[in-house]
This record gives sequence, C-alpha cells and structure tokens, in this order.
Amino acid sequence: GAHAVLKIQSTPALRHRRRGPQIESFRLPPSVLLFCWSVVAISGLSSAAGGVKPGQPSEAIGINMASAGGPEFTQNGPALKHRVLAKCSLTHARVCELVLPHNTLETPIFMPVGTAAAVKGLTCEELEALHVPLILGNTYHLALKPATELLDELGGLHKFMGWKRAMLTDSGGFQMVSLLKLANITEEGVTFQSPSDGSQMLLTPEKSMQLQNEIGADIMMALDDVVSSTTPSAARVEEAHERTLRWIDRCISAHSRPAEQNLFGIVQGGLDLEELMKRDLPGYAIGGLSGGEEKDKFWRVVHHCAKQLPANKPRYCMGVGYPIDLVVCVALGVDMFDCVYPARTARFGVALTDQGTMQLKHKRFKADLAPIDKDCPCAACTQFSRAYIHLLAAKEQTGARLITMHNIAYMMRLGQRMREHIRADSFPQFVVDYFKTWYHKGDYPQWCVDALNEVGIALPEPVPASTTAASD
Repeated sequence: GAHAVLKIQSTPALRHRRRGPQIESFRLPPSVLLFCWSVVAISGLSSAAGGVKPGQPSEAIGINMASAGGPEFTQNGPALKHRVLAKCSLTHARVCELVLPHNTLETPIFMPVGTAAAVKGLTCEELEALHVPLILGNTYHLALKPATELLDELGGLHKFMGWKRAMLTDSGGFQMVSLLKLANITEEGVTFQSPSDGSQMLLTPEKSMQLQNEIGADIMMALDDVVSSTTPSAARVEEAHERTLRWIDRCISAHSRPAEQNLFGIVQGGLDLEELMKRDLPGYAIGGLSGGEEKDKFWRVVHHCAKQLPANKPRYCMGVGYPIDLVVCVALGVDMFDCVYPARTARFGVALTDQGTMQLKHKRFKADLAPIDKDCPCAACTQFSRAYIHLLAAKEQTGARLITMHNIAYMMRLGQRMREHIRADSFPQFVVDYFKTWYHKGDYPQWCVDALNEVGIALPEPVPASTTAASD
C-alpha cells in the first residue's frame, strides 16, 4: 500500500517484515506451519479429554508459562526435569520448576495429604479450583484398603480417584514411628500388625517399590529405617542411617518404572549425606523430623541438609506444614513440604490467617459478618461469613469442609506469595512483614530468630509497651 515494506529479519527458516505501522507479515516454511497445525489439533484433543481447557489460566494447573524461556534444565531425567528459575540474593530461598509426568509445577510448594485416596472433606475438583498441583498418598493405608493390586488393575491411583495432576506417595516407613507398638524392624524390613484386623504385613524395600509402582505416583519415596526424632540412642540413629543406605540400593534395584516414576531418597537425621548423594537420585527428602523434637534442633538439621543436598535437584522436607515453619524452611533452601495439619486443624474449627490461627468455634464469632480472610479467593471466604461458619463448625460437617477449603487455599497462596517475592528479590522483607503480622506483639520464637539470623534476616526488636502515664 502507501507504506514502505521494511524487511526486518530474513533467515532460511523465518522471514519477517513490516508493511505498515500496525501490520507485520511472517513467512514460515511449510514444515513449520504443519507442526503448528498439529500442535493446535493435539491441544484440542487434550482439552476434549479433560486436560487444559482453552483460556484456562496456566496457574490453575501449576504451570508458569513465562518460565518457558528461562534457564536450562539442570536435571533432565526421563520422569523429572528440574531447573532453578530465581534465587534470593540474601537467603537460600529459590523458585524452581518441576516437570513431572502428570503436570508442571513451581516450588516452593505445599502438598496436601490425601492419606487414603482423598484429602478429607474435599473433592478433586475442589482441589483443582484451589490451584493444588501436587498431593500426597499413603502407601501403607492404600495397601491395606483398597489394595494396590486393585489400583493397578484399575489404571493406578490417578485414574481411580479422578486426580489429573501430580502425586507423591510415601514409602510406608513413617508407620514405623506412628505404629511403633505394632511394628518389628529387622534387616529384611518392617513387620506391621494391622490396627484394624490384627493381620501381619511385611514391608521390605522391594515390597514398598512394588506397592508404589502399582499406585503409579509421579514421585515415590524410598523405604528408610525411620527413627523417632526424640530417640536418645545415638547407636540406634547410626544403625538406622546405615540400614537406610542399604535399603536405598534395594529400592533402586526393585524400582520397575524409572521412566515413569521418580524415586526420591530420604536423609535421616542430617548425618553424612555423601553416600546417599552418590546414588544420584532425581530428588532428596529430609526425614526424621516433625516428630516432637526441639525446634532448635529441627532448624539446624534442615539448614545442614539443605546446604549439602545438590542444588540441581528438589529438596523436600517431610511432614512440615505449620505456616511459620514453611517460611523459615524456604529461607533455609527447602522446596517442597507436606503435612496433615491444615486439613486436620480445620476439623477442629481452626482457620489459618496471616494474623495467626482463628478458632471459629469461639463465641466471639457468633455475629461476625466478616469473611475468614478478606484477601482469600476461596469459596469459604467469598461466599460465607465467620458467623455462618461458626454456626456450622461445632457440629456440621459442612463447617469442617469450608475451613479445610480455606486452609488449603491459604497454604497455596502462601507458596505463591513466597515465589513472587523470591522472583522480585524482596523475600527477606516479606519474611519480616509476615512475622510482624503473625506475632504482632513481637514475641517471636527464639528458634525462628536464630534460624533467620543464620541466613541474614534480622527480625525487628519488639516495641515495648509505653509505661509513661499521660500528663494531665
């Protein structure tokens, strides 16, 4: 037309020129156009099959499309790709991307626990609406009922429960502690007595792998010799550490689906990690904590392990779910967390907020028309008042469901906020503001003060209450 044609780029595979102020043209080879058409066609089939729907925000499935052009993957295995997208310049906090068989997600991330194929009180559709990209299942309980052989016949746990996103299963080893009176631990494995019918079950490293392969989770945990974190015997801890190394080799040998499922190793007690890391597993977990140990020991073990574990692999702190614990552990360099706490405490009427926990059964909420959290987008907060949930919390299951929904949404938003601040390199200030809001009197736990000081964050001194009387 009236405008001159300006050729901007010309290569063998792409030609680009500007025809006017608002009109540009591209010329691509036929093979590229055919590829683009096939991608569109496949995307349409995926949508029809229940995958990503056209126009669905990528955040809804845990994918950050902006990261597609980011740094190279530092780990590129058959069932897991991992790369660090951003780092805090002061602390050890980081944002990572995990590409798993069932979806892509970013860390730091909290995993709700679905012990027996369900997060209590919520459906899979509700979890998806809360932007949950990854849940945890319990191998021991699933082996008892409905039985992993049945799950395998029915296409795995994903298909059985209708969950389309990523899943992690534990090894069953935690029951060595939780069911200690019913367990007998030997070099072969651990024998459990069922708490329901008294039947015996021998869980060996090989059996744990078989069960988890039948369940079909994206991430499966190696069977380790779990010792309570309050065990005073150094000899027992050393025995568990050495046995865990022997068992990890048996797990690796027995793992039958390495191209489809990732086997993570577990660090016990923060002991020497070199031998475990020689196995070059897709990821590593810090275990043996969250069992009643002193918090001063807890953070030091986490810090010690996070510093030594490989930077190019995900770091998972097992059984940790208190919001304050998550914030501290992220500052120490941890990526993934799980715990029953947010859902379990909801069943007692307790909601999580930035100001601390809210006991909605308390009578002071009887006529409170405010939402649990005005900034929370979950249905419990956008549709109902504290007064209504107070009415339900005491006796109605609906009350527990609504608070569970809010608590899971809170944990997802906490992870999202931490990721945003790490990207913006404002994470230290976020931590300070978070603690000032949660502990508005400045009464920070000393272990938090010490842990954050270790990575360069100094919490502000509490402002003392004025003792000066006003003059007449």
